[in-house]
Amino acid sequence: MPRYRDDLPAVRAYTVCDESRYLIVRNVPALGCGDELSKLFGTFGEIDECKPMDAEDCEPFTDVYWIKFSQVSNARFAKRKLDDSIFLGNPLQVSYAPQYESLLEVMEKLEGRRKEVLGRIGSAAGRNGGSKSQVLNNPSSIGTSNHHWLDPASSASNKSEFQARQSEYAKEGWNCHLGEAPPSHVSSNKEYFAAPSMNRTVRLVREKLDKIRSNTEIAETASSSPKRIKVDNRRRI
Repeated sequence: MPRYRDDLPAVRAYTVCDESRYLIVRNVPALGCGDELSKLFGTFGEIDECKPMDAEDCEPFTDVYWIKFSQVSNARFAKRKLDDSIFLGNPLQVSYAPQYESLLEVMEKLEGRRKEVLGRIGSAAGRNGGSKSQVLNNPSSIGTSNHHWLDPASSASNKSEFQARQSEYAKEGWNCHLGEAPPSHVSSNKEYFAAPSMNRTVRLVREKLDKIRSNTEIAETASSSPKRIKVDNRRRI
């Protein structure tokens, strides 16, 4: 049903303590449609039990139903989708019923919520370069992986590692000093691949590159040489 223009929408924030696998559905038409209601809510998850609440106060010609889901997430999804939805002409009023939970169910709900939050934090830390298992085992380590460069010890170790790599390159003859890049051209007479077809392809590409380079040098030489002055020998009248 559409709201009146002056009515403000009802906004409420739910915590994990307010959420529950138990739902109370009000404003259901009193037409004996319990099976249809159970099928409707069953599309959002497995339902353990669905029964009418005869002792509950309700509007005339309407019934109140009590629904128990097997998972809290399914109940949350069903409430989000079916609250204020039209069912046989009446808008359903779906609300949580945590007062029916036992102590064991409350503990399971809180533990499941804790694992869900840690999983989300772990996935976010994994996108930022952290380890998901490290976050799950030690939640206090979240956010420290992004600031390791501020640690002087880590920067010193990185510097020593860089110097070690430079010495290895120098032993191999690469001469990788600061500001000097390794050679970008190697001999074309040496075969670098085990497959002969790859070596033929490399030679063909190098021949084309040498041809292009020689043509470029010839063009530059021709452009740098002085141009001959043409003499106009045409007869003028």
